[in-house]
Amino acid sequence: QVQLVESGGGLVQAGGSLRLSCAASGRTSSSNAMGWFRQAPGREREFVAAISWSGGNTYYLDSVRGRFTISRDNAKNTVYLQMNSLTPEDTAVYYCAAGPVADTLYTLYHYWGQGTQVTVSS
Repeated sequence: QVQLVESGGGLVQAGGSLRLSCAASGRTSSSNAMGWFRQAPGREREFVAAISWSGGNTYYLDSVRGRFTISRDNAKNTVYLQMNSLTPEDTAVYYCAAGPVADTLYTLYHYWGQGTQVTVSS
């Protein structure tokens, strides 16, 4: 089992920045890749970003590429999502996920955090 705990969400004005963190514990060696997803009210869960175990491969949703950066510190078992130039359309609950491969499909991730709310005001 892998436990994931997100932090860093909050309320920010449009154009602002937030940095989300996801701390992993448990059998972290069994789940290599990490991803961030988000879900806004009335909408389906949406892929945001993913990173491979080594950090050498990253993937982004087109609408966040250039504004968001995913990174990881394996020594701390933590993955980060730096979010810049936030817009109200980024408002959602953001979830951290762990799985065997970095992918855009949420069904490929085995473990999920509880989510952290990000609210961007206009």
